[in-house]
Amino acid sequence: MIDGISIGHFSGEDTGATVLYCGPKGALASVDVRGGGPGTRETDLLQPHNTVERVHAIVLAGGSAFGLAAADGVMRELEAHGVGFPVFGEDKPGPRVPIVPAAVIFDLLVGPSRPGPEDGAAALRAAMAGHDETVGTVGAGVGATAGKLRGGFGLATRKMGNYEVSAAMVANPVGEVIDPHTGRLYGAPGRTPVNADTYRDLPHPAAKLNTTIGAVLTDAPVTTAQAQRLAMTAHDGIARAVRPAHSPLDGDTIFALSTAQEPAEVDMVQLCAAAADVVEEAIVTAVTAARPGLGLRAYRDLLG
Repeated sequence: MIDGISIGHFSGEDTGATVLYCGPKGALASVDVRGGGPGTRETDLLQPHNTVERVHAIVLAGGSAFGLAAADGVMRELEAHGVGFPVFGEDKPGPRVPIVPAAVIFDLLVGPSRPGPEDGAAALRAAMAGHDETVGTVGAGVGATAGKLRGGFGLATRKMGNYEVSAAMVANPVGEVIDPHTGRLYGAPGRTPVNADTYRDLPHPAAKLNTTIGAVLTDAPVTTAQAQRLAMTAHDGIARAVRPAHSPLDGDTIFALSTAQEPAEVDMVQLCAAAADVVEEAIVTAVTAARPGLGLRAYRDLLG
C-alpha cells in the first residue's frame, strides 16, 4: 500500500465500516461517481474547481444511507486528535474541521445492522494504530454481495516507474463477477473456473440496490484535476470485473488520493492504466477471499 495512508476496519456481524486514514497533513483527493444510485458525503467538495483539496480520511461503509453516520464518528475522533482543516490558517488558533468524504453500499437485506458514529471511530482508531492488510469478509465488505456470491473488501498494488498505485475496493455489485457460460471470473479469466452449471443454478439475492465503492491511492504528484481523471479511468476496472457495471441501481463511486505534497510532471496515461488494473484486481481479491455466510455462497465454495 501507499506510505502515508493506513486502513482500519470495524467488522460487525452483518455490516461494517472501513476507514482510509491519510494522516494529519491529509492527502490530495478527488472523486468520480458513475452509478445511478449513489450514497455519498462531501463529494462535491472534491471537484477540482473547489477550494479544499486535501482530505484527512475516507469512509467506506455498509448500511446504505444510514451508514454515512459512520463519518460523524471519524470526524469527532480526528477533531479530538487535533486533525483537520485550519479555518483561520495553519499557524493561528481556531477550529479545525476534519475533511472526511464517505460512500456507502446497500447491504440492508443481509441483516438489520447499520454502522454508526462509534463504529466509524473504531475503524479510524484501528487505522491510526497500524495498517490492516486483511481482505475478504471484513469492514465495509462484511455485508457485501457480488451477483449471486458473497462480495467483500479487496486490495491490490502495482508499481509504475518511481510510483505506486493501489486500490481499496468494496465489491457489492448488482452485476455478476463470474461468466455464467464459462464459470470464469470476468476480472481474472485465467484463474480456475467454477462449475458453470452449479453457478447458474444459484439463486440471485433479492437485493437489486447494490454498489461497488472504493479508492485508488498513489504517491504520484498529481493535481486535483489529474486525481479526478485517475478516478474516472479507475472505473474501467469495475467494468472489466463486473457485468453489467454502473447500472441505474448501483452507486459506483471511486475516490482518488495522492500523498504527494506538491504536483509535478507525471505520465498520466500509464498512471490511469495502472489505476484501472488495480481496481479490477482488488475486486477479484474481494470476491475470492470472501467467506460464506449470511445465507450466501462464496467463490471458494464452488471450486473443485
